[in-house]
Formats: sequence, C-alpha cells, structure tokens
Amino acid sequence: MGRNKGKSGHRYTPEQLDFIRKHIKIMTWKELTVKFNKTYGTNLSYKALASAGKRYGIKSGRTGQFPKGHVPFNKGRKGISYPGMEATQFKKGRRPHTWVPIGAERITKDGYIQIKVQDGKFQHNWKGKHIIIWEEHNGSVPPGHVVIFGDGNKRNFDIDNLILVSRAQLVILNKNRLIQNDTELTKTGIIIADIYRKIGERRKRESRK
Repeated sequence: MGRNKGKSGHRYTPEQLDFIRKHIKIMTWKELTVKFNKTYGTNLSYKALASAGKRYGIKSGRTGQFPKGHVPFNKGRKGISYPGMEATQFKKGRRPHTWVPIGAERITKDGYIQIKVQDGKFQHNWKGKHIIIWEEHNGSVPPGHVVIFGDGNKRNFDIDNLILVSRAQLVILNKNRLIQNDTELTKTGIIIADIYRKIGERRKRESRK
C-alpha cells in the first residue's frame, strides 16, 4: 500500500505520476512543482517532487537546453515563490497596498472565484478558476463559448461539472431556466436549448418566404 509514498510523506496516485510524466517534458522541476501543488492542493517542495521523479524513473528527456521558442512556465510571474525557495523580490518601486501575488484568489460580485494569472492593471490579469480548470483538461475555451457549472454551484470545480456551451446556447438556457441543480439535468437542458434554437431558426426562415 505504501509503494507510492515518498520521503516527504506524500502518497502519489497513478494519476499524479502520469501528470508528472506528461508535464516534466515541457517544464523544469520547479515549474512543475508550482503546477502540481496548484492542481492537487499539495505543498511539496521541488526537491521532493524531483526526488519522486528519480525514484519512479521519470525523466524529462531534455539535455539541459530548452528548445528554441520555449516560454518558461513562470514568465512574467515576477515575485512568485516556489515551495522550498525564497520569493523573488522586486528591486524597483513599491507595490500598491492592493497588490496580491499571482495565484491569489478573489470572489466577484456575481460569486465567481477568480485567480490572478499575471501582474498588471487590467481585468484580464484575473481569470475564472472554473475556466482555468476546464482549460487544463481541454485546452483554450473556443471563441464565442463559455464554461458553466452543471449543477449551478459556483464552488463545485469537479471537471465533470464544468460544461462548455456557446453564448447562443447560454442565452436560451438562461431565458428558459434550463440550468438546474443537477449536472445531468442541465446537460438535458442543453439538448432542449438546441431544439429551441433550431425551431427559432426555422420560424425565421419561414417568415422570410
């Protein structure tokens, strides 16, 4: 039972080991540690994660040189601290009293949790936590689409509860109150919304005749 338990006391699941194998090919151990801790809610040091990689024979396959065009995982994240090391300090100027580090969370007036993804003065420096989680599993959200909570609970970040819909579908879902407190019912609501949309399109075509 303790076969996947490292010296740090953390018991690595098969899913976590696969996560390490996948991401170490494009990240350094320090970069991967940040992403691993964020994904699984752990607080491991990069030395502990690297030690686990060595123990399970997980190799990056790199020669020590990043390929041309590689963008570091923490590019633009000045001031972020990795577990096991001191935080980098800004040398010029002083941060305003409202400054928070990258990775910090806040709650919007609509009740959504957002995570700070970069420093700056604009709204796009913050991103919905549910969007970040969905994109980690599926890639970037396509233009004209949004991610909704299947059960309407803005604190349920289970990937199966995060559903991609088009903005056109969302309008119909909201208009007809088809987003339920049950993920499966909401998925059925999306099917109904598509039917409503097709009926509406047909009526428009017929009215033009």
